[in-house]
Amino acid sequence: MKPDDPLLKILACPLDKGPLHLVVPDGPTRSEVLYNPRLQRRYPIVDGIPQLLPSSGEQVTDDEHETLVKRMAP
Repeated sequence: MKPDDPLLKILACPLDKGPLHLVVPDGPTRSEVLYNPRLQRRYPIVDGIPQLLPSSGEQVTDDEHETLVKRMAP
């Protein structure tokens, strides 16, 4: 996904129905994720397809939250 992808404007967190933010990879081994900073949950993007089932999301630690917020696409 690209930060200007129109799909990002309509995607929502399956838990709180709020907006999600694209987090760009910070290295070759990392992949893109969609992030909900309100609930500190990230959702994977597999082969360009966001995995937005509640069970697909992962809770992140406070340290990971800080890192993800810094990497969120503008």
